[in-house]
Amino acid sequence: MKLTKFGHACVRLEKGGRSIVVDPGVMTPEAEALNRADAVLVTHEHLDHFDADRLAESELPVYTCPGVARHLTGLGERVQVVNDGDRFTVAGFEVSVVGRKHHVSHPDMPPVDNVGFLVDGEVFHPGDALTVVDVPTLLLPGQAPWLTVPAMIGYLREVAPRRAYAIHDGLLNEWGLSVLDDVLAMEAERAGTEIRRPRAGEIVELHGR
Repeated sequence: MKLTKFGHACVRLEKGGRSIVVDPGVMTPEAEALNRADAVLVTHEHLDHFDADRLAESELPVYTCPGVARHLTGLGERVQVVNDGDRFTVAGFEVSVVGRKHHVSHPDMPPVDNVGFLVDGEVFHPGDALTVVDVPTLLLPGQAPWLTVPAMIGYLREVAPRRAYAIHDGLLNEWGLSVLDDVLAMEAERAGTEIRRPRAGEIVELHGR
């Protein structure tokens, strides 16, 4: 399986000539993010993960939570609503749905729906949640208003993946990215495993457990 990192929290997963894209939001500037894709998966309705106009302009099926689906009624049967515990197959990928709600981000606002996607038992995109799964490849939220470094490291250590690639970095300037990279490098040295932030456009080969 190939993983391509796009802007912010968006990734494309490819195998056997087919591909799925997760969370192509408004902070994903790459026009090519959906090129050759067979389906789109959206974790939640926040705009950094969800771009309704981009989805409407495509002809791709969309797998997502109820909170996102209510914004996409005009797409009809292209939208497939999924919930925690569901499993489905799309474009040759076996996808398990894990999680229900976004991490708490404000004391006065209830969390929105948020589902994570575990793909082929190999890679997990949690959206904006710290959902613990047994997985070899974790897509780690690297920075967010709702996330502290201790919480990020605690989540990483609890999951204890074979490798972790930080995403969700679109709000950081060059100084913030440097700090994040240093934190990840320290944790990689401690854990003796690959933990880092791929650059936008970088392709990573995943080789299973």
